[in-house]
Amino acid sequence: MEDLKKKGADMNDKEIVFSKSIKAGKRIYYLDVKKNRKDEMFLAITESKKVVTGEGEDAQVSFEKHKIFLYREDFEKFMNGLNEAINFINQKEMLEVIGDMNAKADAENVIDADANIEGALEAIAEMNEKGMELDGEIKIDIDFEEPTL
Repeated sequence: MEDLKKKGADMNDKEIVFSKSIKAGKRIYYLDVKKNRKDEMFLAITESKKVVTGEGEDAQVSFEKHKIFLYREDFEKFMNGLNEAINFINQKEMLEVIGDMNAKADAENVIDADANIEGALEAIAEMNEKGMELDGEIKIDIDFEEPTL
């Protein structure tokens, strides 16, 4: 029985045509191009996640694995769906960043406007202290800058 397992393992190793591993924190993704019995290539995507249970000397390390087998006839549909999902995430994140930038710019504009008003009021107070009278209207010009993206 043990010999059959070894032969099966050897056959699995022989059928791998190309392999790429991607380390990402506690996970490793394996992209393996394999050949089936009909000599047709397919992609096996494996997520391997390191799981530690227990603490100290009692800690045990195991690996949780998930596999996806992707066949040639599904490549285009899979890539289209994957690209659509990634674009969705990127667009949502960009909108959040833009929203954060706008909120920051709005806050800075409020601070600038407050500073301009305070400066104008101080100038009026100085003029009053010096005995200068104001003729007519008081005009205050406040510039609000549009945030650049």
